[in-house]
Amino acid sequence: MRAAKDWKDYEIIDATKGNRLERWGSTILVRPDPQVVWKNYEISPQWRNPHAVYHRSNSGGGKWDYKRHVQEKWNITYKDLTFIVSPTGFKHTGVFPEQAVNWDLYRQLIAKAGRPVKVLNLFGYTGGATLACAAAGANVCHVDASKGMVAWGRENAAVSGLADKPIRWIVDDCGKFVAREARRGSKYDAIIMDPPSYGRGPGGEIWKLEDCIDDLISQCMEIVSDTPLFFAVNSYTAGISPSVMKYMLQTKMQPKYGGSVSCDEIGLPVSATGGEVPCGATAIWTEQQMDTIQP
Repeated sequence: MRAAKDWKDYEIIDATKGNRLERWGSTILVRPDPQVVWKNYEISPQWRNPHAVYHRSNSGGGKWDYKRHVQEKWNITYKDLTFIVSPTGFKHTGVFPEQAVNWDLYRQLIAKAGRPVKVLNLFGYTGGATLACAAAGANVCHVDASKGMVAWGRENAAVSGLADKPIRWIVDDCGKFVAREARRGSKYDAIIMDPPSYGRGPGGEIWKLEDCIDDLISQCMEIVSDTPLFFAVNSYTAGISPSVMKYMLQTKMQPKYGGSVSCDEIGLPVSATGGEVPCGATAIWTEQQMDTIQP
């Protein structure tokens, strides 16, 4: 597992009984995590005095129970990037901290390329990967079906000092956007795909990862440039293992472009125990041989 260990403004303080005890800057939140199936003793005393606790509802969704004053939004930083954090009604905060290991990897690959790189970030959410690639000098197209998430991404770019970088912010269904780009003859040197397990597009289009991911990767093959740099696919569902994503990229990218495909879990360290919480998986094709993914 690659764990995101370089955060200063984020930390999993402790994790047990289905919950994470997290620090976002100076704000302490308790959020449910289905991967936290262990039931060891609550080590940290901060379990007893968090700022807010998210409770799931039996009918779906959930709500925040605020124990202390919490700002509507605040900033945290990761290295030279700044993100606006805000608790949402779906337990998320606008940042997936485990993805920092991939942000570092994308930046490294772009910086070492020594040439202009055009990146397509699909399901871009609030722009973590977009900002990392833009900061490394890439030209980025950010696509997400949520108008609110794209606006949030723009705000993150502004507070990170990247508002003037070449980033296109697109609100659209990712599959429809890729199809249009293929008809236009557009090409990209790097593709990042960070899809949800389940979702709906702006026109009510249903996305289910297991049913749709292979078709979307195939669609993207039509817009891969003649000299691609990398193709990354992330998954947050146990239904798609790292090896499944690796297989899909191998069978599509390697016959035409060679290179290599690596895959692994990504996660976050737990300060109280020294353990690591798994948070998803990544598979990545790169133009250069790479036995294992290195941050």
